Amino acid sequence: MKRSPGVTVPPRGPVRSLVRDLPQAVPFVAPEEIERLRGEAFELRLGANESAFGPSPKALAAAHQELQRTAWYGDPRSHELREVLATLTGWPQDNILVGSGIDDLLGLSVRCTIDPEDVAVASKGTYPTFAYHVTAYGGKLHTVPYNAQFKVDMDSLERAAFRYNARVVYIANPDNPTGTVHSAEAMTDLALRLPSHCTLLLDEAYGDFVQSGELERQTLSENVIRFRTFSKGHALAGLRIGYVLASGRYIEAFEKVRLHFGVNRIAQSAAVASLEDAKHLRAVVDAVAIERDLYSRMLRDLGWTPIPSSTNFISFDVGDASVAADLVGLLAERGVFVRRAGGPPLEGYVRITVGSAKQRRRLKEVLEDACFPGP
Repeated sequence: MKRSPGVTVPPRGPVRSLVRDLPQAVPFVAPEEIERLRGEAFELRLGANESAFGPSPKALAAAHQELQRTAWYGDPRSHELREVLATLTGWPQDNILVGSGIDDLLGLSVRCTIDPEDVAVASKGTYPTFAYHVTAYGGKLHTVPYNAQFKVDMDSLERAAFRYNARVVYIANPDNPTGTVHSAEAMTDLALRLPSHCTLLLDEAYGDFVQSGELERQTLSENVIRFRTFSKGHALAGLRIGYVLASGRYIEAFEKVRLHFGVNRIAQSAAVASLEDAKHLRAVVDAVAIERDLYSRMLRDLGWTPIPSSTNFISFDVGDASVAADLVGLLAERGVFVRRAGGPPLEGYVRITVGSAKQRRRLKEVLEDACFPGP
């Protein structure tokens, strides 16, 4: 290509400047990475909120059967799964889109709603993968603190959305890492109060554990994208599959840019079978509720204050940020993987997954040995 005389073209490297200038960031350090550094596996894996109760046997059987067709690509439309989801949710099939987990779908949503320099708003300390995507696509993130009850502050989110002319507001309900939940009515009200050009990204990853079922009853406006996953209650985290419920304008946009063969056929078959085994999901939810109370009681008996949770994890107050960091490190040395919460007022909180009764008894032994050693 000929250039005009006297025009100097600045040199450019092979990587897009937006990406080149990003700081190195990983939303979560995987337990496998920590195990490689430790040189041995964790005895208790209670830091990623994976299910301790396992998938439906029917889902495992479906996945095993589908292994015989591993040579084939998965259905890019996830038609059978979307059919089942439409029946269960009451949403039209054309308003459901399947992706490889909520992380994938969050990235897709940010990509479709935020231009470079646009603003997104979220709670400070909430699920960090959302911030990761906002930054990666050139957006700017503004955060608001949790309220005094460790809940997402809806009024502060609304004010920030107007103040910064936000294009997106993100909220996890139930929240991660606090475990607190807002009512269906409160979520509907927030959606209606936001600026007309603003999209509400409603992450319901832990919705299976809200036993009232109020999340299922929500009727939200056209500016909402709802995210669901098979990673928690359905225990299919390793298969990476989730879905969104959204109005046609969002689904149409996603179809233009999504990775059409990004969801494998084994995950699709297992998800269908898991949805059809409602009895197993109910048993998991009930078991988590029972153990969550027992885990909370154990933590209180050890002198810590847990936040009342509506999820399969508990965050508890250990004092301050340095104590929280020390405790996470101390437990890792003893073969227990947990994570810290982050952002005010959660700097002094540690988060643990609600595991089985056997895991609870072993965790209690480790905590007592690590924090209250005998003479």
